[in-house]
Amino acid sequence: MDLTNAIRALAMDAVQKANSGHPGMPMGMAEIAEVLWRRHLRHNPANPAWADRDRFVLSNGHGSMLLYALLHLSGYDLPMDEIRRFRQLHSKTPGHPEYSCAPGVETTTGPLGQGIANAVGMAVAERVLAAEFNREGFPIVDHHTYVFLGDGCMMEGISHEACALAGTLGLCKLIAIYDDNGISIDSEKGEIRQWYTDDVKRRFEAYGWRVIPSVDGHDFDAVERAVRAAKREKSRPTLICAKTTIAKGAPTKANTGAAHGAPLGEKEVAATREAIGWRYPAFEIPPHVYEGWNARKRGAAAERRWTRLFAAYGKQYPAEAAEFRRRMAGELPPGWKTHCTALLDRVNEKAEAIATRKASQNAIEALAPVLPELMGGSADLAGSNLTMRSGSKPIGKTGGGNYLFFGVREFGMAGIVNGLALHGGLIPYGATFLVFSDYARNALRVAALMKIRAIYVFTHDSIGLGEDGPTHQPVEHTASLRLIPNMEVWRPCDTVESAVAWIAAVERRNGPTSLLFSRQNLPFQKRSGEQIAAIARGGYVLVEAAGGTPRAVIIATGSEVQLALGAQQALAAEHIAVRVVSMPSTTVFDRQDAAWCNAVLPPGVPRVAVEAGVSDYWRKYVGLEGAVIGVDRFGESAPAAEVFRFFGLTAENVAQAVRNLL
Repeated sequence: MDLTNAIRALAMDAVQKANSGHPGMPMGMAEIAEVLWRRHLRHNPANPAWADRDRFVLSNGHGSMLLYALLHLSGYDLPMDEIRRFRQLHSKTPGHPEYSCAPGVETTTGPLGQGIANAVGMAVAERVLAAEFNREGFPIVDHHTYVFLGDGCMMEGISHEACALAGTLGLCKLIAIYDDNGISIDSEKGEIRQWYTDDVKRRFEAYGWRVIPSVDGHDFDAVERAVRAAKREKSRPTLICAKTTIAKGAPTKANTGAAHGAPLGEKEVAATREAIGWRYPAFEIPPHVYEGWNARKRGAAAERRWTRLFAAYGKQYPAEAAEFRRRMAGELPPGWKTHCTALLDRVNEKAEAIATRKASQNAIEALAPVLPELMGGSADLAGSNLTMRSGSKPIGKTGGGNYLFFGVREFGMAGIVNGLALHGGLIPYGATFLVFSDYARNALRVAALMKIRAIYVFTHDSIGLGEDGPTHQPVEHTASLRLIPNMEVWRPCDTVESAVAWIAAVERRNGPTSLLFSRQNLPFQKRSGEQIAAIARGGYVLVEAAGGTPRAVIIATGSEVQLALGAQQALAAEHIAVRVVSMPSTTVFDRQDAAWCNAVLPPGVPRVAVEAGVSDYWRKYVGLEGAVIGVDRFGESAPAAEVFRFFGLTAENVAQAVRNLL
């Protein structure tokens, strides 16, 4: 019991010292955690990045002290000083687990339900990589994904989306343990029966999961039997429904809502110590407890066995071994730059006037053969998003593949894409219409917070969507995505800019990218080689003013670049010299040095921005004295050309805005 009670003690002490946190869940799941982490979880605290480790996700991330206690006790580089600094500035133990903050934290959780979606993505990655790299006698990819989740995760819609797909795919190495404690915050007693009466067992069985119901979460043997049974399952993911008591051991606050999200209080902490027989002061763990929890020896032995297996695999399959190492390191293949240069040359020479969604598909088609780790799919819009290619192999119940039909599950898709990226070995993308980025937004935000290489493809990027009308025409969405810190956003105007955007997304290792593409055909823009290279800087001079000295600058993105060029021609006939700047990525342009920014947008020269979206965002470039041609209301249902004219998105209106400024 001392091993389990060490978790309870650390949880209640850290929360009490911080005067903030959630002690109830860690205290209630302590026995489950001990069974899983000491008897089943295959990991090496000395190498948290070991490729074939089991993945553990704490989807109910408010109980973060459970994870921190497990990491500390089992031997990860998370010293007691960090436990003492729980929820303090710059500690490795923030209020909710954050990826790359403490070693051993596989994903950022906190927004409930996203952890289980990430876990589904990790399980998909394991299956895909196993199918690609394993050979008879050499199961170099062979691990489980475990996830803890609570009532809040169950209630959030994303859990329905992700778990339904997991059942459809038969992800048998995904094992979820549901902390069924029946307690929430939102009532005096904390009981959730007033608002949550789902039959979880039948729900998950309907998804295609194996369900092990009514497990006593405080009975070590019962939990052990359930986990063993789950690991034997060969065709379905498993949900273990564990009945627990929140804040177990606390004399007056166990099984109450008061223990969910607030410190127990000094008196209750002291009384809990007495009740559970924990004789040690706050933040003191006796040697025998550390010895019982220490996973370094068995973790190192497990990794050594795998390393020997991989070495033998490398001798028999050297090319595959080298490819696996490259992929898990996140490195791009040899010759990548040369391939990309050749691609841009071909695209430039072809000079196609096509929709940028089609240009996106062409880029995928060109990049995928040299980038086998590129995989993804669409939220039931593959034929519209154009995310499939000739070499796409759908992922089903068995085997691998490189294309995932997500179904109409935008939020779940984004969470699963994040899990694929977190697992390693793959560069994932997910696609839908731009207007539906709202459904996925919190997962996009968390990806940016984690700084992971995830790619989101959003097509039908403006009122140019046309007849489907205002419900499907994004107006605020492009600006909204740009406002997410560390989210890179590209809205290209033609085939070359689309290819550059895809290359940039693949090459970016420190954050996610949103790629925004048009439904309608867009004209090809002629450029020099120097201009093509400049696209990667986010904003550049597409067409210089006659004579080289501009009286005004027009800035445009995507489908509106053609309007800027039309306005430039009209003004040139009036001897008004205007520069046109294409800015496919404001987020990239904003990172450029002052010299580049000033060269593209000369200080003191009046500016007009044009984009088929909300106008306020562009004030940072044109100032209060400049002009913006945009759309500050919802759209209209009509053919695209008519909608553009109705909203004044015409070359003549852009030209008139320049005249007004001058």
